[in-house]
Amino acid sequence: MTAEPNKPCQIKRDYQQLINLYPATADTDAHYLSKLSIYQQRVFEAHSQQKLLILGQIGLGNGLELLSWWRTQANPSQRLLLKVFEPNPINAYELKLLWDQSLALVKETPFEPHLESKQASALECKSKLSQLAQTLLDAEPTAIIGCQRLIFDDGRTTIDLHFGDIQTQLSSLSHSPMHPVQHWLILPHLLQALHHQSQWQMAKLSDDSATIATIGLSESSESSESSESSESSESSELSGLSETTVNRFQACGFTVSDINELGTKALGINELGIHQPVTLINHQPDAVLLHERQVLRQQDAKAYAFNPMAAILSSAAQSSIAIIGGGLASAHLALSLAERGQGAQVFCKDAKLGQGASGNRQGAIYPLLTPENDELSRFFQQAFLFSRRRVQALTSTPADNQTPISHDFCGVLQTAHDERSQLRLDKIIQGQPWPSEIAYAVDAEQANAIAKINLDKPGFFYPLGGWVCPFEYAEAAIQKAMQLADVSVSLNTDILALERQSDGWVLLTEKERFGPFAQLVLANGAELTQFDASNKLQISPFRGQVSHVPAQFQLSQLATVLCANGYLTPSHQGLHCLGASYVKEPEHLDFCPQEQQENLMKMHESYPNQSWLADIDMSGNNARVGVRMVTRDHFPMMGSAPDVAKILEDYEQHQLTKESRHYWQTTPAPVHQGLYILGGLGSRGLSSGPLAAECLAAQLCGEPIPLDKETLCKLNPNRMWLRKLLKGKALEAINR
Repeated sequence: MTAEPNKPCQIKRDYQQLINLYPATADTDAHYLSKLSIYQQRVFEAHSQQKLLILGQIGLGNGLELLSWWRTQANPSQRLLLKVFEPNPINAYELKLLWDQSLALVKETPFEPHLESKQASALECKSKLSQLAQTLLDAEPTAIIGCQRLIFDDGRTTIDLHFGDIQTQLSSLSHSPMHPVQHWLILPHLLQALHHQSQWQMAKLSDDSATIATIGLSESSESSESSESSESSESSELSGLSETTVNRFQACGFTVSDINELGTKALGINELGIHQPVTLINHQPDAVLLHERQVLRQQDAKAYAFNPMAAILSSAAQSSIAIIGGGLASAHLALSLAERGQGAQVFCKDAKLGQGASGNRQGAIYPLLTPENDELSRFFQQAFLFSRRRVQALTSTPADNQTPISHDFCGVLQTAHDERSQLRLDKIIQGQPWPSEIAYAVDAEQANAIAKINLDKPGFFYPLGGWVCPFEYAEAAIQKAMQLADVSVSLNTDILALERQSDGWVLLTEKERFGPFAQLVLANGAELTQFDASNKLQISPFRGQVSHVPAQFQLSQLATVLCANGYLTPSHQGLHCLGASYVKEPEHLDFCPQEQQENLMKMHESYPNQSWLADIDMSGNNARVGVRMVTRDHFPMMGSAPDVAKILEDYEQHQLTKESRHYWQTTPAPVHQGLYILGGLGSRGLSSGPLAAECLAAQLCGEPIPLDKETLCKLNPNRMWLRKLLKGKALEAINR
């Protein structure tokens, strides 16, 4: 069960503050909902041939418009990605407070006999909206800056919540040529807050024929400016919006409409009550405006040329994709591709999935935070929440005969184990006003109450964290992927070499050849650097021995994951997991008695003189050894495989000058075409792996990625070399 956040810290804003920050667009009665629904139906109808429809919304409001988009989506062969930009972060607790005290999402209308059928339909609609609202709340959106990707209905509906300054969020995203934003809805309370730069950033992300809708002033509250401007031919058709507002968006190349001005006649309702298509006001952008958009996109591309993205898969036919690896990363990449209708062939050297670093009985899942809340910290918050939702989705809507995922979101309690670690933890706690659903400080008494055993020291509690069984998580992801698309798994298939041919990549075992594959992803954990094309990656193997100890006496009462100098989990199937050792470039993977004792000593150092320490029985020498691949900056590796030989060859001609810096900043870094890396998950793969896989799948399919450009650069496998080259520094010799 999810640990309960401390309520005094959780409730930071009362209801009045919430409705001021997230105002309802209109009087949310059945009439407005009907008008909203018809407008949204028309948007879907206008783009009914697209397999993926990208919509943007500026402002969350009271959430009604977001939920109505979700409810109105009716095309079973079309996926929806809704990107919502909201300047004021909000969490699930506050969303529920907002909705509960708003007297439900849609107000009741007085019963009128002649409108009985319409009112019954409105009640049905309200019921569906309430169900969707609960589903959204169950996904636990949190009040963090950046993008949170929420996936529903096996990938049919995806909602990206972009919290924070709208201009910053818009400008941090890259244009997706294959799948740009087709339509924007701007909620009225943010209409005037969108300055010129934000409008052009919207244009950068949009299709050249994209449209905008908003909700103008009602007739009773129209300004004199609106009345005067109604004389113009275009603004007379948009009498709820000022001419200035319309012109501002048209100056960026958008067609603009006001759904508040769409009356029954405008919506095309005939005498039978059937709505028929009508044409929105059509403002065709001229060539100059379209050129300005293209210039913005080219500037973006040039600024990040050093960070090459994955080649986009062919949309005309299913591209052949191979994934080498049988752990968490490969399984979740297969799942993210399958949600997009894209098949894959997974090659695993073992007899079962999850036998490498993903083979532990229990793994802690919680975000890595830094005092500065830098890109690393923000990435891990997004990734942790995404992975948590994945576990919930695979548990609530499993595939047929799916492996159950053992897990418990019981929270993670981080404490210090010496003076240095206490200073570091204090810096993290005091460094940011962390949302309490992410983490909050507890005193010694509170820590004891959370853990249900005595710790007698303060700490930092992650209430949404907990533990998950990694190999069951991987198995469940693959099983779901196989249900959704043409995904196959070849077990006991040890790929020993790769060959690059003109038509793709060929995979070789001792006796067989597989391929060619148009795209190949290396997600093979500890063997990531075994191939010629990947053996120069700057990543290191670390051995980790996890001890398994019986649950007994006081120890068995532990109710949360402890993280100090090592970690200790609550019991699962009669055993606790205790660990782990951390040995760089190990000589062997055999059981090590010394590491077993070191794991025990870590608990004694972390919680000295506690009586429950005597309950940790290591006499059975029960443990598991694995290898995790670790990068120096703790980011995973995700993206195109760097061609290191070509980088070094180019470096001979471009080094240590101002001109060389410019060369590396504006020239796409050399890569192995069609080869990609997904690895380096370190000891937090449960948190980072699923989102890294989702981002790579989005890249391969040419879809918007739920990460900002700077973070994508930090994930790129070429970053260790490019970081130096971009600063004009010398590269060290590479000997592997």
